[in-house]
Amino acid sequence: MQAILAPEMQPLAVVSLRYPVRPNPEAWVLPEAPVPESIPHSAAWLHIFQLLEAWVERVRGERTIKLAADLAVRWLEQYPRTGIDPDICLLEPAPPDFDDLTSLRLWEAGRVPPRLAIEVVSGSHPYKDYANIQERYAAMGVEELLIFDPLLEGPPSLGGPVPVQFWRRDATLSFERVHFGAEPVHSLVLDAWFIAEGRTMHIADDRKGTLRWLTAAEQLKGIQGVMAHAAAEAERANAEVERANAEAERERQARIELERRLAMLEKEPNAGD
Repeated sequence: MQAILAPEMQPLAVVSLRYPVRPNPEAWVLPEAPVPESIPHSAAWLHIFQLLEAWVERVRGERTIKLAADLAVRWLEQYPRTGIDPDICLLEPAPPDFDDLTSLRLWEAGRVPPRLAIEVVSGSHPYKDYANIQERYAAMGVEELLIFDPLLEGPPSLGGPVPVQFWRRDATLSFERVHFGAEPVHSLVLDAWFIAEGRTMHIADDRKGTLRWLTAAEQLKGIQGVMAHAAAEAERANAEVERANAEAERERQARIELERRLAMLEKEPNAGD
């Protein structure tokens, strides 16, 4: 007979659950009115957006890729109001008419699901980002989903709060949560690491975060700093040259004066003559 352990004696273990998601068009209708955002929520997603925006600019010569914020994504033609609007999503390949999009309707030709979607937990409705938002993204077909909780507002009843949740679609097309915690997590889409640090989400080429990505403004500030340092060094070098030239001129004038006096002494008659 196998012994039955009391609940307090059950060993702790990590389990993985997979279950089919039935489409729920009525529950997944996009809200008509915009949801108010707090300052921390806006600051958190904007920083991530700017990091990815600078990255897109770096790789755009090699890849057809675009970045969108609050773009309504719809995938059921018979339910055109059903969908989700990620805080940030990465489209690759981007549709040729990207600049004219009002929403991404995946049943139209040339449309593909976002490769990466990012949600920042809002204090006004934290439950959705811990409860069933992943079901919409699974049904929509996204490759990776990052959920960032900068103020740790997720409900304890759903296992939270944690800074980072990360979901990934595997080779079997199952959508699985592969990370739930505070540690860095690797994105296959970006080939980079997401690193939560307080209210800020960093992106880096390495897990330790020593090779962090910069926004365009941070890159410009760095360039300006380098230029300012170079200008200061050039100014100091010019000042040294000017001081050296001034010293050389003083020595030349002193030598001329000495030669003049010696010449005058040579011209003076000897006292015994």
